[in-house]
Amino acid sequence: MTSLTKNWGLVVLRGVLAILFGLTAFLWPGLTGLVLVLLFGVYALADGVVAVATGLTHVKDTPRWWVFLLEGLIGIGAGVAALIWPGTVAVALIALIAAWAVLTGAFEIAAAVRLRREIDNEWFLLLSGLLSIGFGALLVLRPAAGGLALIWVLGSYAVLFGILLIVLGFRLKNHELPAGKPLVHASR
Repeated sequence: MTSLTKNWGLVVLRGVLAILFGLTAFLWPGLTGLVLVLLFGVYALADGVVAVATGLTHVKDTPRWWVFLLEGLIGIGAGVAALIWPGTVAVALIALIAAWAVLTGAFEIAAAVRLRREIDNEWFLLLSGLLSIGFGALLVLRPAAGGLALIWVLGSYAVLFGILLIVLGFRLKNHELPAGKPLVHASR
């Protein structure tokens, strides 16, 4: 806690940066989406190189060294694809989210049907399943609108997160520990 109170300004700075990112998502959603895909590409590429290196350095240590090598090559491929074709990767990501939402919705509906004799108000689970399937269908039918909505959700989260960090930072700034008081009270 003392390092947090001493560095309250860094907490505030993180909040300001989060708010700036959130506002960027609202003002330039296309740029935000592109940057996120490019960041993923850089990460996947770097992670893939590390995984390949791990696999190659453990050839003599384990018979499963090839798993790291394969994982790394897939990561490198995904990273290169994201850097060369960011639009295609963004559409693929939206398709993956759509498939996840539809499958999740189907499982929620199946669970609601099975649980109808065991719990009351299982229709809430049924409705959540229908909502998930509807969200997935919307992403399939209108991927650009789905991508924009995801960026807006991310932007909203970033702004709210930033506000909370700024409030925390200023609360930390104003927090003074009484002299001689421990930060953590020992339990008996």
